[in-house]
Amino acid sequence: MCFYDQYQMACGDHRWGHFRQHCSKEYRTGETCGMKLVMNTIPKSEKCKLCVKIDTKRGRVYKEEDRIDRWYKEEQRGIGRSASIAASQDTIVTLLNEISDLEYQRSQYQATLR
Repeated sequence: MCFYDQYQMACGDHRWGHFRQHCSKEYRTGETCGMKLVMNTIPKSEKCKLCVKIDTKRGRVYKEEDRIDRWYKEEQRGIGRSASIAASQDTIVTLLNEISDLEYQRSQYQATLR
């Protein structure tokens, strides 16, 4: 039950900070007992790494959807873009799979902390 700082992210997740104080159970110098308790909670304005990755991939999906819409309009005017549309749709499927994997990792990480 050693004490650490805790950083509270804007997305609601947290991460452990620096070691602050030994508990009474640990008698060896320089060692910690392995149990972490919060000494101070420090709010942070940025999101955790997983949430930043998820937001970035969602932005890429949004861009690809805009490109597909634009290419459909160009196809109606007679400019062939079917290969580009198919490639973008494949990219969107890949990105959505990566997003679901990241969200699963985030939920697993949160479940282990509670």
